[in-house]
Amino acid sequence: MAVIKTIDLVGVSAESWRDAANKALDEATKTLRGVEGFDVLETSAKVTDDQIAEYHTHIRIRFRIER
Repeated sequence: MAVIKTIDLVGVSAESWRDAANKALDEATKTLRGVEGFDVLETSAKVTDDQIAEYHTHIRIRFRIER
């Protein structure tokens, strides 16, 4: 029987929401094995001087527990 665990991360990028999601995934795969996918839960941005300064992407990563 398989067990899937999830963790939530928020990636941050100066480029795009996609890049922010990729940064969160890259960081997660440094310490997690068996990553199977993720869901984008929310996107947001930080605004400075009427411009987007940072893109934030909140993701929920799924990975299989290994026994």
